[in-house]
Amino acid sequence: MNPTTVNPPPEQRPTLSIVVPALNEQDNVGPLVKQVGQAMSDAGINAELIVVDDGSTDQTLAKLTALQAQHPWLRVLHRPAPRGQSAAMHAGIQAALGQYIATLDADLQNDPADLPAMLAKIHAGEADMVQGDRSANRNDHAIRKIASLIGRKARLWIINDPIRDTGCSARVLRAEFAKQFPLQFKGMHRFMPAYARMLGATITQIPVNHRSRNAGSTKYGMGLLSRGPAGLLDLFAVRWMMKRYRDTSTDTIAPQDTNRDNL
Repeated sequence: MNPTTVNPPPEQRPTLSIVVPALNEQDNVGPLVKQVGQAMSDAGINAELIVVDDGSTDQTLAKLTALQAQHPWLRVLHRPAPRGQSAAMHAGIQAALGQYIATLDADLQNDPADLPAMLAKIHAGEADMVQGDRSANRNDHAIRKIASLIGRKARLWIINDPIRDTGCSARVLRAEFAKQFPLQFKGMHRFMPAYARMLGATITQIPVNHRSRNAGSTKYGMGLLSRGPAGLLDLFAVRWMMKRYRDTSTDTIAPQDTNRDNL
């Protein structure tokens, strides 16, 4: 990976910005940085890694600060108190310099080695956004499988979202779409594919690796329907947004070349 600087000229900016929210992941951020660096180096991708420390109370921030000295392509953002996964992603995405943006979880359950294949699909013109699908690589118990099925059916019925695994944080998309996501609102990271489609993005899904958590514990909660009535309310809130969304883009009209003698 090549080093990046703050606001470099366009020709020096990274191709891919990888955004990772982190809350009390002191034992995982070191391996995360190493794995991201290795995956990007192997694929020959000029990338930056943006880790957003979401108000950690352990040594996460201290370890990230130390890692920056060794890895100039690592950028660290800090928030004094936890404000949620969606808001942390928003902060990282808005700070990103890359033409493309990827997201990952900090717990190492996502595999950074999946990102190059996702980016390749976008480069090939197959999609504007590639969403990871962990379904084939998870060993969920029966209750969780049923909850996931109910969640998928609810998303399809309420907001017409056919994405199988919206809870998977492994994804890559064009920056112009990512920077429009309303991630200031709690829980909106679960609706990134649906919102991208509303903006006109083409989306595809590919199987990705899913690994067991080796250290720490889950900080940001589980899937949409596991949050009960709040998750269902989120679905209807997103449907309300989608029905009222209006495209604000315009075409610039250049002034016509007029003959002053005719004025």
